[in-house]
Amino acid sequence: MSDTTASLSAPAAVRWIARTLERHGFETWAVGGAVRDAIGGHRSGDWDLTTRARPKDVRRIFKRTVPVGVEHGTVGVLSREGTMYEVTTFRRDVETDGRHAVVSFADKIVDDLARRDFTVNAIAWHPLSERIYDPFGGRNDLENGRLRTVGEPGERFREDYLRVLRAFRFASRFELEIDSETWEAILAVVGRLSGLSAERIRDELLKMLDQDRHPSRGLELYAESGVLSELYPELEATRKASTDLPGVTQWALTCAVLDHLPTGNAPLRLGALLRSLQPAAAAAVLFRLRLSNAQVDRTLRIVSAPPLPPSDASGEGFRRWLSAVGRDVWPASARVELALARAFEKMAPDAPRDAASVVASWRRAREVRDTAPPLAVEDLALDGRTLIRLGLRPGPRFGEILADLLDWVLEDPARNEQSLLVERVIATEPHARD
Repeated sequence: MSDTTASLSAPAAVRWIARTLERHGFETWAVGGAVRDAIGGHRSGDWDLTTRARPKDVRRIFKRTVPVGVEHGTVGVLSREGTMYEVTTFRRDVETDGRHAVVSFADKIVDDLARRDFTVNAIAWHPLSERIYDPFGGRNDLENGRLRTVGEPGERFREDYLRVLRAFRFASRFELEIDSETWEAILAVVGRLSGLSAERIRDELLKMLDQDRHPSRGLELYAESGVLSELYPELEATRKASTDLPGVTQWALTCAVLDHLPTGNAPLRLGALLRSLQPAAAAAVLFRLRLSNAQVDRTLRIVSAPPLPPSDASGEGFRRWLSAVGRDVWPASARVELALARAFEKMAPDAPRDAASVVASWRRAREVRDTAPPLAVEDLALDGRTLIRLGLRPGPRFGEILADLLDWVLEDPARNEQSLLVERVIATEPHARD
């Protein structure tokens, strides 16, 4: 057990909430990821507090509260600036089934910490005395680069199988090595992960893609443990698929690409992760993760985007590429291609296309885009109403006509004049009349 003090850079509101609760006789601590990150020297995120006060007490003491999850003991307390801080009553697990836990309120901070997943997440900090309460050695594990469960590993994972995916995320993001007992316990429950909800599985993957500078580490843990095969068999198949680089699998290349993409953009990295798959296989993964139709559509356009034209390609070539990829997706597609070039450079110095050439093509694409050429049917100076005025009957043929006009205009944007488009329709459609 470690019981020391540390001056952590917590918002003033954290101390205000703790001071207010303790003035009313309720022991209060800061817990969770912000404490872990601050102790580990990382930038802290949202600060959460846990207290002996029951939800009704918190709502009585503070004037401005939000019932975030009162049934689970959590009340949102609004600071003077309007920022919300979650305050949760000490809890202990009563019953678990691997997916959900039944909890009851507790009176001691140690009970609350004992129900947490990993030692690095079971550290409490007292905002007033600056005392660190670390009954399970999480601070020592952080310093020694080790990830362990709180208590017996098998029991921890049987309580909630999602902790397997959380283990991979924490180990990857904070460069921790999973200790042997914890790893063996993970291997024993891999087959149970498919019983988790798609939303929880998806959120863990997206958090890792969003936060981790090098998500390849976490993804390799997915692969080595068998979790990749269990949850993402489409990606498992890429571990044996070859690339143009001798001895480099498609999976290894994909992981390298992800490491060359920025944090804070999970959708971009998700598109890069699935780019090695056929669109149908990528769509199967996305729908299984229950992403919205708009998210699926955008990701699939990143997955299926054709390569950037060379920088010396014609304006028409770039217009057709921009049209195929879409205004909203082309920067993401270019960024993925740049990451691919950088991964190739690192793996093979004589790679066919280097990062500098991709950057040159990206700049050329931007220059062509900035001329505001028509790139979609919606940009045409003619629409379905014009076709009706020309005597054509609405139907599937309308789409074919507009697609033909767009193809004609992509060749030469100056053709995007209604009179010229009408002339072309009359010339190609027997039933059209001026």
